[in-house]
Amino acid sequence: MEMRKMSFERQKSLPLDYKGVKLDCGYRLDVVVEETIILELKALDRLEPIHQAQLLTYLKLSGLKLGLLLNFNVPVMRDGIVRIVNKLED
Repeated sequence: MEMRKMSFERQKSLPLDYKGVKLDCGYRLDVVVEETIILELKALDRLEPIHQAQLLTYLKLSGLKLGLLLNFNVPVMRDGIVRIVNKLED
């Protein structure tokens, strides 16, 4: 991404406000690209529904619309990519 002059942040903190209590670092996003896409990186035997729910939660809390769940523990990378969308129609 650096070579393509794309902006990105690794381990970006996602503050959380719960019932008036502010947590500065409620969650950490693996990678945020161009302030629009969250990349959640995994290396698992298989992805479970909880991993998709985790990314959807990150999208909702951050206000971003698109995320990619990338599992690197697969023989062919295209089989390890899951696209998660949070209300694109807004």
